[in-house]
Amino acid sequence: MVNYIYDSSFEGLLTAIYESYYSDKPPEHILPDRYVQQQLLCENIQIVTCEQKADKVYHAILKKISSYALRHTYYAFLSEKQDISTTLYHYLRLGFKVGKDIDRYLIDENVRCVHDISRKVGFERHRMLGLLRFRQVGTDNYYASFEPDYNITALIAPHFTKRLSDQNWIIHDMKRNIGAIYKKDTKAWIISDMMAYQPIHDISHEKMFQEMWKTYFNSIAIEAKQNAKLQRQFMPQRYWKHLIEKQ
Repeated sequence: MVNYIYDSSFEGLLTAIYESYYSDKPPEHILPDRYVQQQLLCENIQIVTCEQKADKVYHAILKKISSYALRHTYYAFLSEKQDISTTLYHYLRLGFKVGKDIDRYLIDENVRCVHDISRKVGFERHRMLGLLRFRQVGTDNYYASFEPDYNITALIAPHFTKRLSDQNWIIHDMKRNIGAIYKKDTKAWIISDMMAYQPIHDISHEKMFQEMWKTYFNSIAIEAKQNAKLQRQFMPQRYWKHLIEKQ
């Protein structure tokens, strides 16, 4: 059994898929390095990420399959499911055979799996656009923390680039300790490791605004119409620790 091991990046996955087409040892599994386990009778081949090879696969998906397939591939990749890289490998191999009709092949287990996971990642992205809470941590700096199920920071950053284009902000994924950092001077954002940053503290009047928001949240609630089950459906309890109004 041959396993391809890559560096856990999306470019690394695309490089591994590229290598699979030109190797005399096609992979049984494609795995990110964080999930590698030494097994008997398995040969692990380390794939070195190459931007040129990744770019060729990226554009091949666009040209030979579709932009929808590319989005499904990227969204499913961001789920970080342990076996998703292998599933995407088989999904794309079929896609290169049947072209843009790939997403109609719902009889195929890999197609169904990619669609299901892509939908879940997309749903969490949509949900977080409404649940993310920014707080002021400096004269002209705003900070939002969250712990999403999936690695969606890069998916939500473009929305806030437009919505908060006149502010400096950080969206901090505390589960993965990465952040999207936006600078209003450059009108651009980057994904960065947050380990190098100092703890972030609220400025004095921010706490006042937080208390005002909590008061407003409680005052508009109609006790007779409270529906805790429906509230948890739209605002799952696992997100509450980062919601000002639920603290």
